[in-house]
Amino acid sequence: MKLRLIARSGCSGGTCPTAYVTDRGTAVVQGSVILDDETLAQLNLPAGEAAVEVPLALLRAAAQEVGGE
Repeated sequence: MKLRLIARSGCSGGTCPTAYVTDRGTAVVQGSVILDDETLAQLNLPAGEAAVEVPLALLRAAAQEVGGE
């Protein structure tokens, strides 16, 4: 899979929440993994999936960058 960076949250360093598009027509988001049991219970994630938390500003910037893709 090839990634193209489309938005970063604006913090310094390499571990900031970040959004990418892939050559598969999908998106990848880097963020803080949600580990809180109460929150995870609400999400009811299937095996093999994880949830991450990112700032809304990152999603807005990502949406602007990809536009109509």
